[in-house]
Amino acid sequence: MSELIKKENTDVSSAFFDDIKGIITDAQKSAVRSVDVQRVLMYWRLGERIFVEEQRGEDRATYGTYLVKNLAHVIEPEFGSGFSVRQLELCRQFYRRYPIANALRSQLNWMQYRLLIRIDDDYKREYYELEASNNAWTGRELERQINSSLYERLLLSNDKEAVLAVARKQRMPEHPTEIIKDPMMLEFLGLKREATYYEKDLESAIISHLSEFLLELGNGFSFVARQKRLLLEDDEFFADLVFYNRLLRCFVVIEISTIFAF
Repeated sequence: MSELIKKENTDVSSAFFDDIKGIITDAQKSAVRSVDVQRVLMYWRLGERIFVEEQRGEDRATYGTYLVKNLAHVIEPEFGSGFSVRQLELCRQFYRRYPIANALRSQLNWMQYRLLIRIDDDYKREYYELEASNNAWTGRELERQINSSLYERLLLSNDKEAVLAVARKQRMPEHPTEIIKDPMMLEFLGLKREATYYEKDLESAIISHLSEFLLELGNGFSFVARQKRLLLEDDEFFADLVFYNRLLRCFVVIEISTIFAF
C-alpha cells in the first residue's frame, strides 16, 4: 500500500502542490486583510460617533475630554485595552483627519493609520499614505520612513508638487533626484561606530540587508550584480554594486568609498 502511495505521489506534479499551497496562502492573507479592513472601519465609526456626540456639549473641549474618559470607563472592562482613553482619542482624531470613509485605503491597517494621523502637514501625510499604499509598506517600514524624514529629504532637491505628483502617479519621474534620497539613512546595516570602515565591510553589509537597502534607494529599483566587470573605452574596472531602475529606465552604478563614522 505504501509503495502505491509513493508511486501516486511521484505522478502528481509539483505545480499541483504549489497551486494548493497558493490557494491556502491567498485565503489566509485575505482573511487577515479582511480583519484589518474591518478594524479600521470600526475605529473610524467610533471616531465619527464620538465626534458627533461631542458637538452637543457647550464647552466642546471640556465635554469631549469628559466624554472619552467616561466612555473608556464603560467599555474598556468589557472589550479590553483596545478601547482605552488614548485609543478612543485616536479614533476621534482619525475621523477628523479622514472624515470620508470611502477615502480610506484598504491596503493600510490601523497601525499605519495611527502613524499617519499624527502628521499635521496635509501634504506630508498624503505623501506617506500614497507611498505606503503604492509600495505595500508594512507598519514598521512606514514608521522608519517617517522617522528618517523621507519626505523632507526628497524636498531638499525637489519641489512639493513634483514629489506629490510622482506619488500620485500623475507623472513619471524624469530625474534621479526625484527618487533617490540625499542623504541616505543606513542605520539598518547595524554597523558599529568605528573611526573608519573598509569598503568591503560596507558592501557586505548592504548585500546582507539588500531588501532594506532597496527600500532606502527608492521606488523601482532591482539588484543586478556585485563587483560587475565593466568596460569603458577599453578601460576595465569593477563596479561595487549595480542596480536597475524601471521608472528611470537606466542602470545605477554604486562605487563605495572609504566611510568615516559620524
